Amino acid sequence: MNKVRYIFVTGGVASSLGKGVSIASIGALLEAREFKVTIQKMDPYINVDPGTMSPFQHGEVYVTEDGAETDLDLGYYERFTSARLSRENSVSTGQIYYSVIQRERRGEYLGRTVQVIPHITNEIKNRILTLKKTNPDVDFILVEIGGTVGDIESVPFLEAIRQFRLDAGTENTMFIHLTLVPSITVAGEIKTKPTQHSVKELLKQGIQPDLLICRAANLLEPDVKEKISLFCNVKKERVISAPDIESSIYEIPVIYHNEGLDNEIIRYFRLEERSPLFFEIMNPTLAKWENLVSTLKHPRGRVRIALIGKYMQLSDAYRSLYEALQHGGLANYLHVEMDKIDSETITEENVGEILKDAQGILVPGGFGERGVSGKLAAIRYARENKIPYFGICLGMQTAVIEFARNVAGLKMANSTEFDSDTEHPVISLMEEQVSITDKGGTMRLGAYPCVLKPGSLIEEAYQKSEIYERHRHRYEFTNRYRNQLEASGLVISGTSPDGELVETIELPRHTHPWFVAVQYHPEFKSKPLDPHPLFIKFIEKSAQVRR
Repeated sequence: MNKVRYIFVTGGVASSLGKGVSIASIGALLEAREFKVTIQKMDPYINVDPGTMSPFQHGEVYVTEDGAETDLDLGYYERFTSARLSRENSVSTGQIYYSVIQRERRGEYLGRTVQVIPHITNEIKNRILTLKKTNPDVDFILVEIGGTVGDIESVPFLEAIRQFRLDAGTENTMFIHLTLVPSITVAGEIKTKPTQHSVKELLKQGIQPDLLICRAANLLEPDVKEKISLFCNVKKERVISAPDIESSIYEIPVIYHNEGLDNEIIRYFRLEERSPLFFEIMNPTLAKWENLVSTLKHPRGRVRIALIGKYMQLSDAYRSLYEALQHGGLANYLHVEMDKIDSETITEENVGEILKDAQGILVPGGFGERGVSGKLAAIRYARENKIPYFGICLGMQTAVIEFARNVAGLKMANSTEFDSDTEHPVISLMEEQVSITDKGGTMRLGAYPCVLKPGSLIEEAYQKSEIYERHRHRYEFTNRYRNQLEASGLVISGTSPDGELVETIELPRHTHPWFVAVQYHPEFKSKPLDPHPLFIKFIEKSAQVRR
């Protein structure tokens, strides 16, 4: 069995500094050195998971293969590494307290007083150790502590990892602290005091960081690194610059490597024999990241994609989708320009003007009736004007509704989500969900198989006859309308293996250049080094449109 090392990443000074992308980049660098990694997120919120949280509060809900609804940072972890994550990789305060309270109710604490220390902290440590048991072949377990040092919500997690080092040993644990080094004057003068105070705050919790990642506008000068090193009691070589990036987060692994981050981790854990410190950029895996960055900075062309949703003002609400579109562009050596359009602004009257420059149109997943009429207008425009269309989850359901109304003659067609008394419920609630009122975790979640129709557009994209994709929805295509819609020209190109659930639809090749919609969420399985085939094909077909 491999000896497991643990790296804990905390953040200070301000939120949203990029801990998720940083720890994912560390994972990418360790994988480039042929170590196996897995990554865990510890979230301080009391919700059990983000499944019932508003996108305005939390951003997107990321779904793992086993159906866990998790923080969007797990998406970064999977995109940057080959790790296959599960519900065990996502931990929240709500889960921890819920588990401890259940044990107390069962009498497992034998009548003793239940306290934050040791019961809550022990449960946090157990979640880390459980990950080790279920991933016995990994070399590194990376753990991101959500929130900011100094927040009251994060204290139990910080105390738990302080204790964890006592149990696992200093030689097997590393503390990395991500902090901010701002420029607050017109002249761009660097200020290190926020970082110094952040480290002092961490020291109050009994944790001395072993390495600092410093967010700044530019690479830190040697004298600034020396000052931070002196006042924060961290070796100068372990003060790593994290400058603002030029084009994409996918530059970060290369930047960190050039700063020596991976070398310092190898030195810290004394793994020089297994992974020599002489590690050139032309390492095959790291070279792929460098080539990717080169494509991002020097594309061969551009393609304009219109995204029609109701959370467009919030960038994180569709984070995986934006990344997957970028991946599709990279595979085609193209820069993807995304027009993020609020579906509530679209009407039948103005849709042509709003979408006149779009080379491709995409309607993503979502819930609720708000903005649906705008999505239907955009889908009709794409169908009638032969603009490549890609529908995801609700984007498939609305495509079915639009086709039923305007092609199949079912003028009152709708989803029971929007009109429970609709005359033609072409989309309806899954039977097993009808009596359920608890919205947390009641949907069809996680990876399910799908059999593709031979010769279909979607089979051509995947180049295989059976696929596994991740779902997050409650409503399905209503089977009693299948024959009628197929007779009108709709192609059912993918179903569950038993043929009962419609997973994908499309329009025939002779009627439209590329119109494909899927019930699942392919964006969750797209990676920059392994783009999803549907996004590759969608971008390819969109680039062929001249507007």
